[in-house]
Amino acid sequence: MSQFNKLVPPPNFCQVEEGLFRSGQPTGINLSFLSELKLKAIVWLAVEEPNEALLGWVDDRDIKLYHLGLQEGGAPWDAITVESITDALEHIINPENFPILVCCAMGRHRTGTVIGCLRRLQGWNLSSTLEEYRRFTGSRRNRLENELRIEYFDTALVKLPAKEVRPSWLWLD
Repeated sequence: MSQFNKLVPPPNFCQVEEGLFRSGQPTGINLSFLSELKLKAIVWLAVEEPNEALLGWVDDRDIKLYHLGLQEGGAPWDAITVESITDALEHIINPENFPILVCCAMGRHRTGTVIGCLRRLQGWNLSSTLEEYRRFTGSRRNRLENELRIEYFDTALVKLPAKEVRPSWLWLD
């Protein structure tokens, strides 16, 4: 790698668990960094389409792109639906999709809501789950509706893979 080819992570990038990452929407400058992750799938949670650079990069590498932020008649600022959260979690916990990136426009609210619901599925307590959500949204940017969606998310809606193929960080039973 030349001195001019720097690895720049997308906004709000973080490793959530082994093989699971989160971020805001990557742009062209972030694609070299993402290439190092050897992604197999991306869960896109924004209502709008990903940018052209990301779409082209995904197509060139045969990366699965799950666009789950669409809502019938919804506005871009509406909270993510329970159905979208459940679908996202089922993709996230499927080891065939690893490594996987979960993202939305800024990697804050929609991504944070899905990761918060994952934490509930993992058995985290609500206080720790909401602290992680707020770490990415900032103290003035919390959305009560998202926090309530995390708190009251019914984890029984998620179809779990068989025990022998579950990710090691999904410690259930």
